This record gives sequence, structure tokens and C-alpha cells, in this order.
Amino acid sequence: MKQYMPEKLVAISRYRRYVPTLSRELQEDIHARIRELIVEEKQYCDQGNYKHMAQIFTSIALYQTLQKHGLSEGEAFQITSEEMWKALTPKTYQKMAGLPFFLPLMKKVLPFGFRHGSGAGWHYEWHLDDPKDRFHFECRECVYRHIFEEQGLMKLGAMFCHSDIINYGELPYTDFRRTKTLCQGGDCCDFDFVRHRTDAGDGWERSKSI
Repeated sequence: MKQYMPEKLVAISRYRRYVPTLSRELQEDIHARIRELIVEEKQYCDQGNYKHMAQIFTSIALYQTLQKHGLSEGEAFQITSEEMWKALTPKTYQKMAGLPFFLPLMKKVLPFGFRHGSGAGWHYEWHLDDPKDRFHFECRECVYRHIFEEQGLMKLGAMFCHSDIINYGELPYTDFRRTKTLCQGGDCCDFDFVRHRTDAGDGWERSKSI
């Protein structure tokens, strides 16, 4: 059973390379804030949400601790967002999207992954009867929205939403369309992937998702 310990959560977060570069005092304050968050958000700290909490708690703790140590809110947000986005791997998704079975694979992998990698605070609606060139679903309830709203930090929620744009926004042959997210005021996050023919080249217009 995975234990909710600050050091372990930081170590699997997208900040695992950045936090060790900070002073010992800063690291200790980040760990202390994570301990508080574990108590404050106890209802969501189950096994299914473990990896999500690593991201959420570390981002909050880093953002708030940097300000505590003298950075402006803008400076703290810039570091918190940019260091998180640096850890993303869009080229992995771009490589996968080049394969002809990308969307059929997504239809199997994503529902399975979220079913086994999500705990309290989530609800998805899947549309697995989509044609082979489309895969769409809605996230109706999101633990990121729950926690960031409770903490008054929806700005960080939108930061995580932008991760999807980085990961999926330049997929070859595949358009990623999303018009709203829960962390940006929507009633759901509407994910929609549309596959175009490989012989279409650049003859289609990529959507401007949020």
C-alpha cells in the first residue's frame, strides 16, 4: 500500500528534478506544506489518486513556498508552471499518433488507465462506439478541480489543463479538440480526437483547443 509521504510524492511528481535543486530550507517547507495538504484533502488521498496527488500537492506546495520565501505571485507561478511543463513528453504522443492504430489503442488504454488510476472525485463518460477515426469522452468530475477550488487556486488547475494542449496539440494526422474544462469554468472537460487520412497531409485545419 502506497503511503502518503511528502518525500515520496515529490519524488514521483513532475517536479522531481527541480525540487532537489532548491535550498534545504525551501525543500523542508515544501514537505511541511504537503503534510498539511494531506490532512486538508484527506477524503481524496486514496490509492487510486496517489499519482494525481503527487502532482497536485507538490505544485501547491512549491507555488506557495516560493512566495513565502520572497518571490512574487507571478514569479512563483512562472516557475511552478514552466517546471511542470518541462517534464511533459509530447514527442512520445506524437510518435504514437503516427501509428495507424493510434485511436483504437487510445479507446482501450485510456478508459482502462483511468479506471485503475483514479480514486475519489472522478467521473468520466466514454463513447466507445465512435467510428474508427474519432474518439471522444467527457470528464464530468475531476479531483484537480475539487482540490484547486477548495484551495482557492484554480489558476493552478488551468495550468494542468494546459498540459493536455502540450501533449496532444501537435499530434500528426490527429486533431485534438477541447472547448472547455472544469478548471476553467466549464461544466465538463470535453476531449475529442479526430483522425485524418495520412494522405491528407496538411490539408486540414487544427483546432485551437483550451
